[in-house]
Amino acid sequence: MQYEIKQEEKFRFIEEGEGEPLVLLHGLFGALSNFMDLIEYFRHHYKVVVPILPLFEMDLIHTTVGGLEKFVHRFIEYRDYRNLNLLGNSLGGHVALVHALRHPERIKSITLTGSSGLFENGMGDSYPKRGDYEYIKKKTELTFYDPSTADKELVDEVYEIVNNRLKAIKIIALAKSAIRNNLGEELNQIKIPTLLIWGNNDAITPPFVGREFQRLIPNSELYFIDKCGHAPMMETPDEFNKILHKFLRKLNEPAAVA
Repeated sequence: MQYEIKQEEKFRFIEEGEGEPLVLLHGLFGALSNFMDLIEYFRHHYKVVVPILPLFEMDLIHTTVGGLEKFVHRFIEYRDYRNLNLLGNSLGGHVALVHALRHPERIKSITLTGSSGLFENGMGDSYPKRGDYEYIKKKTELTFYDPSTADKELVDEVYEIVNNRLKAIKIIALAKSAIRNNLGEELNQIKIPTLLIWGNNDAITPPFVGREFQRLIPNSELYFIDKCGHAPMMETPDEFNKILHKFLRKLNEPAAVA
C-alpha cells in the first residue's frame, strides 16, 4: 500500500491514523518499505508517523547521530507531538535513545529493535565496495535470517546509495559516528518504559546486545524472535506487531491497586 508523503517546511513524513503518536525512525539503509506492515497494522490504533531522516541532505559536519537527533527534535516540536511512543530500528534506535536522553518530556515509551548505541558489526572494512552488485547483495542479505527477504528492490536501493560517491561518504560518516557515540554509561538515566524486540539471528547487533540494553536500561523488557535477523518488523511482522501492541496497550492500563 502506498502512503502520501507530506511536505511541510524542511520535513517530509508519513502520518496515518488517529490517536496517540507512534513515531518510527528508520536505519542507515532504511526506507519507508521497512515499516509498511507496521504502518498498515498500527494506523488503525494510533497516529503512525514516519519522518524521512535527512541521511544525505545534511552537511558533512552534521552528518552524525547527534545531527539526526536534532532533526527529530525539531520535527517533533514543529508537529507538537506529545505523549508519543518512539520506535527505532538500527541507527534509528540509536537516534531514539539520544533523543530520550536529551528530551524525555514528550516521550511515553521507547521501542528498540536491532538498535546501535552499544555495539554493531558494520558492513566490514571493505565496505562500501562500489560497483560490485553481488557483494552488495550478499551484504544486504546478512541483514536477514532468510536471505530472500532482501528482494531485488531492496538490493537495488542499497546499490544505488553506495554507488553515489557523496552518499557513500555520508553513510561512512554516520556509521563512524554511531560507533563513537557509545551510550553505555548514560542508559541508566532513561526512566521511560522501554521495549526491546530482537532477532535471535541478528548478525549486526547480536542477541547479547539486546541483553546488554536490558541490563542497562532500568525500566525495560526484552523479547527475542526466532529465525529473525536485524529487522524484525520486516522479517516477522506479525509477531513483531503482536509484541509491540501488547506493550503499548499495557501502558494505557490503570495501575493495579495493591
